[in-house]
Amino acid sequence: MFPQAAAGGRRAASRAPGAHNVCRLLTRRAHGFYARDAGVAHRKNLGLLRKILCQESTKFKNVWTTHSASPIAYERGRIYLDNYQCCISSIAQEPRILYQKPKCSKSEKIEDALLLECPLGEMLPSPSDYKSSLIVLTVQNWLLRLSADSGEILEKIYLAGSCCKFRYLSWDTPQEVMVVKSAQNKLPAAARQAGIQQSVLFYLAVFQVLPLSFIGMLEINKKIFGNSVTDVAVSNGILIVMYSMGLVRLYNFQAISEQFMEQPFDLGHEFNWNGQVGVVGKYPFGLPCNIKITDTPPLLFEASSLENAFQIGGYPWHYIITPNKKKHKGVFHICSLKDNALAKNGIQDMKCCSLEPDWIYFHPDMSGRIIHVGPNLIKVLKLKEVKNNTDQMEIAEDFTIVANRENSVNNAVTVTASGRVVKKRFNLLDDDPEQETFKIVDYEDELDLLSTVAVTQIGADGRAHLDFHCNEHGILLKSIPLLESWDVTYSHEVYFDKDLVLHIEQKPNRRFSCYVYQMVCDTAKDDECSSHEKTERVFCKKGGRMFEYI
Repeated sequence: MFPQAAAGGRRAASRAPGAHNVCRLLTRRAHGFYARDAGVAHRKNLGLLRKILCQESTKFKNVWTTHSASPIAYERGRIYLDNYQCCISSIAQEPRILYQKPKCSKSEKIEDALLLECPLGEMLPSPSDYKSSLIVLTVQNWLLRLSADSGEILEKIYLAGSCCKFRYLSWDTPQEVMVVKSAQNKLPAAARQAGIQQSVLFYLAVFQVLPLSFIGMLEINKKIFGNSVTDVAVSNGILIVMYSMGLVRLYNFQAISEQFMEQPFDLGHEFNWNGQVGVVGKYPFGLPCNIKITDTPPLLFEASSLENAFQIGGYPWHYIITPNKKKHKGVFHICSLKDNALAKNGIQDMKCCSLEPDWIYFHPDMSGRIIHVGPNLIKVLKLKEVKNNTDQMEIAEDFTIVANRENSVNNAVTVTASGRVVKKRFNLLDDDPEQETFKIVDYEDELDLLSTVAVTQIGADGRAHLDFHCNEHGILLKSIPLLESWDVTYSHEVYFDKDLVLHIEQKPNRRFSCYVYQMVCDTAKDDECSSHEKTERVFCKKGGRMFEYI
């Protein structure tokens, strides 16, 4: 009970002790803030981790390295080798093999994989559904759900017979709706010469995940979509069809499935379909093609872009294309999705003279910003209203990150020791290996850090460093040297996952290497391991695989 107001019109007494805090807490709860909520604690922990990571005394140490004759993949603290037959935890300072399966035959080869994580706040039918699992697609059209920690097969779905070869997995809606796409159907040369026609170009099978359920399968037919279709995808509820002349067309996938679905089917249930009797998702029948598009669906949007490069993002919605002529390669137009109007300052052109083109994309932090990456410059752009014209948007620079080229070797005139003036007859490219060049730009969403990999290669020795920048202002917070030599002619992937850095390198003749770095506290011993000087390495064999330790 609160004290009543005193007589004579004096100010009422103050609230009881703690009442103000109670009211503030109720207000915060109304806005979704809970002091003891697990999400609040998690965010605080990530904030502390970010502060520790960016301290000058914090180092990243190359704790171990391994090599493989097959591609190496990384997913959420797990390293997969030998076509997903071997899984190693990257969390411990020493490699810990989670599972090692016998070498599989060519018929069991895995074509593609997706990591599946448990949704929050949902009741699931099986206890195994609450743990991370791996969805894999085999060369024989089997879709398998494996335990991410043991490799045990949790579910098996047979997709189709020899009529098509499914090859690709992707998300329509991440961790909710999955798409399995076939390779493009092509007739053998002899069949084409005999005049046999092939009208079906692609098959798409769509699933709801956890629990895994079949939504439908459809075919992309040239009689409906045209002869020049080169690729197709489903993303965020949109069916995207790409054509050889650079045209991109968008259709509403949900409307297509509702309009053209002949009959819904459930996995594991018996069916009688076009004279065939079987079980949905079981061998040898697989899945029925139950979405039959008989007429051209309503077109949502179309655009023409060089090499079918087309992206949608920003707020309000905008899209990025390159005009469909080779001379415009490296020129990007940012236009309104509402009326196709080019934004003010919407033509972005770095005018690079380089072997590798610059690239542009919408920032994955959902801020609506745009990241444009060139050999020596990263621009973070933002959309904002034009002053005195709320109907038009303009592209403005939020911040830039510039490569360190203080010791530039691109001097047109040099003077020898004897005083002779030498003029160069050529200029270096913007991405010449002898100049620091940006190779990778990524975003760590949990720590809200923008990461960049910059490389300088003089002769056979290439040096790279991974930098962390403030995602809001672009300020450099931390720089980590990668100890291994970086050859710019090889293929590289770098993953930054909270307190872990992983570098996967592909060398000629299918030789793959994986370098694992972990965050450590600063000690004299760790300092030695952070330098480029050669350090003693120890070799250890685990599960028939060789590992290197520093």
